[in-house]
Parts: sequence; C-alpha cells; structure tokens
Amino acid sequence: MIHDRSHIETEKSNPAAVQLDLMPVLDAVLLMNQEDQRAVRAVGQQAAAIAQAVEMVAQAFRGSGRLIYVGAGTSGRLGILDAAECPPTFSSDPGMVIGIIAGGSSAITRSIENVEDDAQAAAQALNDIALNNRDVVLGIAAGGTTPFVHGAITEARQRSAKTIFLACTRREHITADADIFICLDTGPEILTGSTRLKAGTATKLVLNTISTLAMAQIGKIYGNVMVDVDCLKNSKLIDRGTRIIMQITGTTRSEATILLQQANGQVKRAIVMHARRCDAPTADQILLQSGGFLRRAINA
Repeated sequence: MIHDRSHIETEKSNPAAVQLDLMPVLDAVLLMNQEDQRAVRAVGQQAAAIAQAVEMVAQAFRGSGRLIYVGAGTSGRLGILDAAECPPTFSSDPGMVIGIIAGGSSAITRSIENVEDDAQAAAQALNDIALNNRDVVLGIAAGGTTPFVHGAITEARQRSAKTIFLACTRREHITADADIFICLDTGPEILTGSTRLKAGTATKLVLNTISTLAMAQIGKIYGNVMVDVDCLKNSKLIDRGTRIIMQITGTTRSEATILLQQANGQVKRAIVMHARRCDAPTADQILLQSGGFLRRAINA
C-alpha cells in the first residue's frame, strides 16, 4: 500500500528555495547556510528529550546493555558512522554501539531504495544480534514513517528493550510507540525530500550528543578530554596521549612520554600511575574500584 506522505515536514516544498536552480551560486550558498542553522536550533528545542535519551543509554551501558541505531538510507548511514566512531574515541567495545541499516552492509555505500519498506527485516536484524532487555534501540526515520524503523521499534518493545524514536517531523505524524520521542523541527529541505541535508545534519548532531554524553556518564572522559583511549597506534595519537598526560598531571613531555610507554599506551592508566605512584596492574585495580572514573581514581 502506498501512503500519502505530503503532510510530512521533510516532504514539503521549501518556499525559500522554489527557484534554487536559477539562484546565483552565492545566494544559494547563503540560503543553505541559513537553513542549516535551523537544524541546530531544532536540536536545542529538543534538549530535554535528548537528555532523557542520554540518561537511558548511560543506564543501559552500566548494565552491560547496548545502544543500537536502526535506520534506512541516510538515517542508517549516520547511525553506522556514529557507532564506528565510538571505539576509537572511547576505547569502547565495538559491540557496545551498533548501527543497523536497511539492506545490510551493501546499503552503506550505495542506495538500495526497496529495502526500507521491510519491517520484518528489521525484526530479523535485531534477532541476529540477540537483542535483549538491557539494550536501547534508537530508531532514526527523518519523515517518521519508515517501515524498517517501525519494525525495529515494535520488535524491541516485544523484547522489553528500551526505545527511542528520532524523526524530523511532528510527533502526531509518528504512529510508533516508543519510550522517548525526539522530534526535530527542521522544516522542508532546500531540495525537496532530500533528508541528507538539514534532517541529516540535525540527526548527526543528536547522535553526537547522545553517544558522547552517555560515554561521559560512564567515565570515558575527564573534564573535556578523551582519556579512555589507546595512544600507541599512530604518531598523532602518541602526541595526543602525551599532551593529555601533561595537561592533567603537570609533567614534562619527556616524563609524559615515559608514562605513556609504561602504561602501554593507555592514557587513563598512565595518569593513575603518576597520581598514585603505582605500577600498571595497581593502576588498573584502582580504576576498577573507581568504576572507571579517572577523577575518582586519582582523588581517592
């Protein structure tokens, strides 16, 4: 059955851009920039719901649960991108944040338009990763109607997992039942229906916020620094790790370099070794007792 989606915000025509093909390039660039600012405002307007989502995801992480993004097309790719960036940023297990896209891995690099209507495929994808009641499923559907995403939310609720629905349309346009709704008022796109634009930008901002702040809630950062990182993989990371140790401990670069090597590239371990005057195994034990929070470990 084909449903009329003309009432959905992301499917409407943007009156400011009806002559986009005739605009001078500079005017078109300025118009796109002006519209992109609406994406940022839309995220701010949903701050309370996003904060609830952060707390829900952090609670799941504390209970060995996972954050699972589900989407089709651009929405699915954005979820996969955020999931892929978590391990190098936070040294998180690759299975801690997962991205599922309609059509599977082939749909990451090329568009497969006929797969987003398969709600059962989403249920199967969640079954394949053994979804359980400790997990959080975050469905991403710019227009709020994607059957693949609705199927994932339905399956998640049947398995007693927590659910979040992220869309760029009004709540009344979404028929799914979720624990938290994040409805972003990004408005019609400059290029009608092209949700890789404002909707995609706003979606990326929300995913950035949820994953970053949820990781912060479980001790993956200190201040505003990525301390839970493995810094012996390349020269950039070695330099970054060294500077982080210098910043937090006040040591010289040479001292920080030695600490990083003694800690086998683990910045958090190196800082505890310095602060508590201990070896690596002892530092690990202190961190374990501190729940992974560096501030607790060095101030205990």
